Amino acid sequence: TAQLKMDFAHQLLVHVRDYYVTLPLCYQNHHPPLSRPQLSLQNHALTVSLFCFLPFSFFSLSLSRARCRSLMQTPGGPAPASLKVPSHTPYLLIGGGTASFAAARSIRARDPGAKVLIVTDEPDPPYMRPPLSKELWFSNDPSVTETLRFKQWNGKERSIYFQPPSFYINAEELDGAENGGVAVLTGKKVVHMDVRGNKIKLDDDTEISYDKCLIATGKPLCDAFITTCGLNLVEANLNGLLQIEDFKSLDKVSRNIKSITIIGGGFLGSELACALGRRSTEYDLEVVQMFPEKGNMGKVLPEYLSNWTTEKVKSEGVKVISEALVKSVVCKDDKLEIKLKDGRLVKTDHIVAAVGLEPNVDLAKSAGLEVDSDFGGFRVNAELQARSNIWVAGDAACFYDIRLGRRRVEHHDHAVVSGRLAGENMTGANKPYWHQSMFWSDLGPDVGYEAIGIVDSSLPTVGVFAKATAKDTPKAATEKSGTGIRSESETEDTAISPVASLTPAPNVGQHKDEYGKGVIFYLRDKVVVGIILWNVFNRMPIARKIIKDGEEHADLNEVAKLFNIHDD
Repeated sequence: TAQLKMDFAHQLLVHVRDYYVTLPLCYQNHHPPLSRPQLSLQNHALTVSLFCFLPFSFFSLSLSRARCRSLMQTPGGPAPASLKVPSHTPYLLIGGGTASFAAARSIRARDPGAKVLIVTDEPDPPYMRPPLSKELWFSNDPSVTETLRFKQWNGKERSIYFQPPSFYINAEELDGAENGGVAVLTGKKVVHMDVRGNKIKLDDDTEISYDKCLIATGKPLCDAFITTCGLNLVEANLNGLLQIEDFKSLDKVSRNIKSITIIGGGFLGSELACALGRRSTEYDLEVVQMFPEKGNMGKVLPEYLSNWTTEKVKSEGVKVISEALVKSVVCKDDKLEIKLKDGRLVKTDHIVAAVGLEPNVDLAKSAGLEVDSDFGGFRVNAELQARSNIWVAGDAACFYDIRLGRRRVEHHDHAVVSGRLAGENMTGANKPYWHQSMFWSDLGPDVGYEAIGIVDSSLPTVGVFAKATAKDTPKAATEKSGTGIRSESETEDTAISPVASLTPAPNVGQHKDEYGKGVIFYLRDKVVVGIILWNVFNRMPIARKIIKDGEEHADLNEVAKLFNIHDD
């Protein structure tokens, strides 16, 4: 009935952030906007076309038949068959990302009989997100979107999933599991948290009580990069590759269109631009990257290195448009027209937004938890606690760094370490968070860097560079270390007394525009607060110790010798 359709549309809007928005199909300007959603059921999916909110705006997405039944369920109607969910769990982990998985593994290591329930609104069990913008795009396997297996830079193959399905037990079996285990409840969103009652409510009104709870919700799906100008609004493929479905959809789209535009010049945008650029010739695809800064990763890298990186991205077949501020996006003649504030116009078939996102703190209001007004995220103490039996880890945690002050970090290594620590503390460890997390970015297998601390291009920097050799690449580094996700091995190492190279350092200005490998120091009040290792790998413990010591250095050329960058 018409009412049922409208009820469905209302519920769809509530849930739309849980789904990937596919390529927008534009209507001609003379086409009258419709007044209500149009629905068609074909095969095993429901296609929903929304024309009703603003003229010339069209979105299309597909949902499984099962999900459609769930969304279209009306009060008094037959209830769909549902999974039996445990009414209570000793350890409840909200969010299915890296931090939650690290916490689950940590809990089980300290409490082998622990019963752990992970609740995630994604359809998949925990998996690694970095390959979504890195290695997966360089795979030669045409079935990579189905297998989600890829070759790491070191040549070894692995799955994007942390563990195979056999690692987990079914949620309905968790209560009676004699030896405990880890269960994952997929496709369920926590919508309310009762801190006093120690329970949560799911989006289907199911309630689960807990003894101890971890919030590791991380980043929400992109509500989308939406540009509003007058009466024009376009929502496109703008999820920023945060989920598996984003990768699958974008991979398919990029093989069937003529042009794609990436908005964003940070790590994700630059990695994706290089990856798509490499396939541009094979698929006759124009790849455009635009961002407001003067060069790629301009908010992080000093200007000279940002310029060098921009040239590297261009060499991969990418058209780079810098100092680009988007004013509006409209549909015209089956194209998306991106109008910039300086009057420039870019026409494209598809848009991907690789822009920063806010942490997901939706539960803060119902839970009465404090959100940091400066950095976002849930404020936690040194043990990552928000309450006596509630911990927060990963992107959602705003913690106090004893060296650098209060911070919130959005990187894989931080998710691993904070999740692991939260799991330990949930089992009684009471350890403070002291780890100085790192992050890394690869522009393909040949150029990569690792960073730690505060790396902000507005800070004074000192760079010391040397000529690179064949071993100074991400591929060579992972071949040597035997790991593809470099932070997983790096976080276990410590540096006590690094030995400096005896090779004399050349003058900093000697190499001019040759930035083969090097170290960039970021200074605040003459003290090193951040370090980037440019094509220098397996030296992060040394960088961590330099920041931890917090000393002034009269000659950073001498400090750079600790990284042995002048050795062949």
